[in-house]
Amino acid sequence: MARSAVGKFAFVVAIAALALPPAAQPQGFPSKPIRIIVPYTPGSPNDVLARLLAQQLQGKLGQAVVVDNKPGGGTTIGSKTAAVAPPDGYTLLFASSALVIEPIMTKPVEYDPLKDFTPIAFVARTSSMLTVNAQVPANSANEFVAYAKANPGKLSVGFAQGTVSQLLAEYFNHRHGLDITSVPYRGGALVIPDMLGGRIHVYWPTPATVLPLIREGKIKALAISSPQRSPDLPDVPTMKELGLDELTLEFWAGMWAPAGVPADVVEKLNAAVNEALQSSDMIASMKKLGFESRIASSQDFAAFVAAEIPRWTAVVKASGVKSQ
Repeated sequence: MARSAVGKFAFVVAIAALALPPAAQPQGFPSKPIRIIVPYTPGSPNDVLARLLAQQLQGKLGQAVVVDNKPGGGTTIGSKTAAVAPPDGYTLLFASSALVIEPIMTKPVEYDPLKDFTPIAFVARTSSMLTVNAQVPANSANEFVAYAKANPGKLSVGFAQGTVSQLLAEYFNHRHGLDITSVPYRGGALVIPDMLGGRIHVYWPTPATVLPLIREGKIKALAISSPQRSPDLPDVPTMKELGLDELTLEFWAGMWAPAGVPADVVEKLNAAVNEALQSSDMIASMKKLGFESRIASSQDFAAFVAAEIPRWTAVVKASGVKSQ
């Protein structure tokens, strides 16, 4: 080949190299859509919160973020699916306190909340309430306890299995010696229609879930698990005021990934979640749902989760609850 021809060939190769598509170059995270597994039914508070966060994350990460509902088995089905996913940051788990509660209640489960997941970010917290349907002739927690004792076996309580709602319900009943029938559901949102229809008498939801129904008089709120009374329901006493300090427990939710996700991916996801939580739209949406955001590093979230396990272990043992 002549020297001039070689020169022309080299020039063409160089131009061709510059024209290669971006896919031929090393790419940073994320380079494809992200899936968030939500082990709750569509329409439940956790699901709504996860979808709001997913919308925000799409803009922060520049990729589609898809919610994949996998309810069932308390929350173990979805959690197990996330635990065995590739540790590349493209499969995440949005879960609540149930992630640490289920392994305490169900032995064995096929994952360890500390060993099989990488904490990404704290997302939200809220409280739970003791509520009864309008047909129950009780307007205070003491009246409810008295009525339940006078009518053993006639009342029923609904809850999503393996959740804070179940634990609080069973603990309260055990503490007061109440004979109330427990009715597990695949998701908390499914309890409300039966409660309004009179088939379920008692439910322990998050406040925002039933606030409109409380204001309409269809459901009565008798006590709340938050440290202080809720500004939305100032007449509802706290568990502490009722002498039940051990039930001053908050519902919390966060984001996890399978164990082994690279540290730089964890850092990027944590930053994106925290940025999303500080957006005005997200703050307003969470307030409507009754959630309060909590900004924290992945390390702080990991420490918090580790501290919650012995706390909930004590509650589970005292309540005598075991998942079926």
